Amino acid sequence: MIGQCIGIIDIGSGSVRLVVYERTDNGGHRVVDGSKRSTRLSGRMDESGALPLGDIAELIDTLQHFKLICSHHGITQIRTVATAAIRNAANRDQILDEIHRETGLFIELLSGEDEAAYGFLGMINSLQADNGYLIDIGGGSTEVSLFMDRELVHSVSFPFGCVSLNKKFDSKDGLTDDALKSIESIVMAAVKENLWIGELPGLPLVGVGGTVRALGKVHQAAVDYPFRQTHNYIIEKNGVDELYHAMRAMPLDRRRKLPGLSKDRADVIIPGVAILRAVFRAARAKHYHICGAGLRDGLFHSTRFPNQPKLADPLAFSLKNISSLHTEAPTQHVMQVNRLALNLLETLEATIELPPEARTILHVASLLHRIGASIDYYDYAPHSFYLIVHSQLNGLTHREIVMTAAIASFRGKGKARTQTAPYRVLVSEADLDLVGKLGLLLQLAAALDRSETQRIGDLLITIDGTRLLLAPLAPLGSLAVERREVGELAAEFRKHWLLEPVLEG
Repeated sequence: MIGQCIGIIDIGSGSVRLVVYERTDNGGHRVVDGSKRSTRLSGRMDESGALPLGDIAELIDTLQHFKLICSHHGITQIRTVATAAIRNAANRDQILDEIHRETGLFIELLSGEDEAAYGFLGMINSLQADNGYLIDIGGGSTEVSLFMDRELVHSVSFPFGCVSLNKKFDSKDGLTDDALKSIESIVMAAVKENLWIGELPGLPLVGVGGTVRALGKVHQAAVDYPFRQTHNYIIEKNGVDELYHAMRAMPLDRRRKLPGLSKDRADVIIPGVAILRAVFRAARAKHYHICGAGLRDGLFHSTRFPNQPKLADPLAFSLKNISSLHTEAPTQHVMQVNRLALNLLETLEATIELPPEARTILHVASLLHRIGASIDYYDYAPHSFYLIVHSQLNGLTHREIVMTAAIASFRGKGKARTQTAPYRVLVSEADLDLVGKLGLLLQLAAALDRSETQRIGDLLITIDGTRLLLAPLAPLGSLAVERREVGELAAEFRKHWLLEPVLEG
């Protein structure tokens, strides 16, 4: 059954985008449709600053097309917003009237402060980032913000973006040194009016929007990065500087063939990254941190959860969402395995030093280890690995996501080594050792509920020499199945933990 859908249209300065979010019957959310049309509205203004009538008609045609897609999904109310291009147009009232008359859509004209606030909301709900600068480089404006303790402290909207500056400093044949200096002067003049930019050096510069996502894709292609997700991707200063100067020297036809870069962004990427680098220097930032969420995600959360759009825990939300989208996993069994796994870890981590992220990734792996059953119940482990690696697990690094997938699908260290081989630059030999330990611990927790009847309530866990004694307190029935499973696992568990698990009683 199709659940409730939300359609969001973003009339940006460089493109017009539609995203359709579905709320499933089980409370999960996912993107089920989307469309994008490049418009370059900021570059189409005439000398008076007005958008010509022909371009208004083309925009209306795009919006009619998007309405048709929304109608297909049964959406009757569409949230439509417009940003800098229309906001700054000399004939903006005429544009808004024409759009409403022809499409019936009411347009929310976002201020620069609104853009910054929604961009911050989309970012903070998808990253485990406490403090930093935030930048969103659009086609006609650039929003820069400062956030501390996950709260928005300052924000400003600059009246220039990658499209408008590309119109002024055409980068078709590369960007000259003089043109680059002019762009940097424009940015620095705007920054100087906001003294809070740079007052807190050493923070990350978190980037949202198409420019930074494109930069991340090109950088990943250049270094042959194995994890094809730009969200939560970190680039050091030198990496951006080297890549930027290489792209700047390329003529447009070569840039269009650059791996990771879409053809419609091959020209505007140059002034866009010039803005990014100038703000990075002004903020005295530590590194670049790319976020895959932004304005439209912030609009979604504010629409779907109007009373409390900001999430307290992005990881917990995404975990719940993924579980809601894969309901074939037996919920009570999964929760029992999660509880037992964390109880076991609490005892075992006193015997060996484990990295601080061990508890988090075991927690996530134990909750998601059965999601592969949505594809094949009898062979769910490899499917769980694939689904976890390709899911949006907000709050975990790429390395932690790969490790979580390997723990959730653990069937021996050799298999884990093969599964993680494509991600070897992320996962070290020490990480594989941890995968083995936590993978076996998860298997032991699953063995303690093999009948999937949750017969073990309280479990007394003690260590006696080389034995890990597991004493159920008042079990709710026979544990013969569980005892056999624990026995079959004992030899392999001993290899990793130097302890033999024994289910007593």
